[in-house]
Amino acid sequence: MAKTVQLDDRGYRKFGARDKLAYAAGDLGCNMSFALKGTVSIFWTQYMQVSLEAMAILMLIVQVWDAINDPVIGSMVDADKKQYKRNKFLQYIWVGSLGLLVAGAAMFLPFPNAPMVLKYVLFVVGYILWDAFYTIANVPYGSLLSLISTDPAERASLSVFRSVGSMAGNMVPPMILPFLIYDANNNLKGNVVFWAALIMGGFGFICFQYMIKNTVVRVEQNVSCNEDEGFNFNVFKSFGSFFRNRAAVGATLAPVGQFIGMYGASYATTAMYQSYFNAAQLSGVMGMISYIPMFLFMPFATKIVMKFGKKESVTVGSIITMVGYALLLIVPMPPNATGMIIWAACSLVAGLGGGLYSAVSWSLMADAMDYGEWKTGVREEGTTYALHSFFRKLAQGIGPSCGLLLAGALGFVEANQGNQTFEVAQNMRWLAAGAYCVSGLIMFIGLALVYNLDKKTLAQIDADLKARKAAK
Repeated sequence: MAKTVQLDDRGYRKFGARDKLAYAAGDLGCNMSFALKGTVSIFWTQYMQVSLEAMAILMLIVQVWDAINDPVIGSMVDADKKQYKRNKFLQYIWVGSLGLLVAGAAMFLPFPNAPMVLKYVLFVVGYILWDAFYTIANVPYGSLLSLISTDPAERASLSVFRSVGSMAGNMVPPMILPFLIYDANNNLKGNVVFWAALIMGGFGFICFQYMIKNTVVRVEQNVSCNEDEGFNFNVFKSFGSFFRNRAAVGATLAPVGQFIGMYGASYATTAMYQSYFNAAQLSGVMGMISYIPMFLFMPFATKIVMKFGKKESVTVGSIITMVGYALLLIVPMPPNATGMIIWAACSLVAGLGGGLYSAVSWSLMADAMDYGEWKTGVREEGTTYALHSFFRKLAQGIGPSCGLLLAGALGFVEANQGNQTFEVAQNMRWLAAGAYCVSGLIMFIGLALVYNLDKKTLAQIDADLKARKAAK
């Protein structure tokens, strides 16, 4: 006997486990591709033999493009008045997921003997295509959270499940990949990376299809259906509206700090495991230890933030994270298994604070969109989220570019791969720790000092918006 689907008073399927699992699957699909970004610089420098300096420039170029295309695509989504069989957000996600399947693998085409100019072209074109499809999928996906439900608790639970999907996508591939792509001498096997990317893209596509099939949009989008209205993106107006939304700025500054540090440290951390700890294949397993607290927090995250408030919870979390990152810098770490354990333990402390933030990070932006509507009377899901994504992507370019340049300045030689001098290997350890410290400080500023939606304010916003809708 088929199970009866329970409907709410507006005829939609009642919010429940299917919504949360579907939303988690969406970010799992995104991060099956996104997780490969940590391998890009290693692949193109150590296998394709692009210099660190050239790679830093190329990464900055493509990430600036990456940042620019997000608000453009977000505005296109907002301005799209077509009536789709699916919701328009879901339609864009479907197109993006199909493109990611192909473009993600194309980013790692193994042609190490190609002329250097051709390598530059392959990298830039491949990255732009990969990123374009990622944006087409990810920007509408991020906007969906505010359209699935208006209830703060349900949004918090969606954010928690999104974090679960995100962490699964960011944990499993990095844990498995090092065993596949590094040999016993800590050198990269670049041809294997291509096949890994293809398989991950296929799995991500399946995750997206599950999400599309099981997502219900319950919140009416505040857009007109005037077909005469075309695409109208005003960059100055969009940026002005965004910066007047203090909540959106604070919720954006936190991941900007996170990405500058994480990607700034990425290359140095890999080099540290290759040459300082001499255990490249274990880098993924050791790196995943910081995710343990995040999973521990997941079952309790919704209750914690509902009792104490989102801002209140993430502020405490950011302080704990700063302490953990500071320990990476000041605690002695010998170049052996003991040193790896100490590094992992300090990362575990940082992860205790990061767990609270990760659990509700995406709902902070959904609340910021409500805040913008509350202040201005206009709701701009696509544009607001796209500008949020713009600054995240810019940080993803600035972080690795700075990390690559600093690694080169500190003596790292890409052709040597895992055979660096001890002095250089030690420099990579200090560079990685320093980048994480910068990350923690910026996150604290964004969450504790800029983000302004405490528990009391959120309750007032929710009540006022419901009253406005009831009065229409």
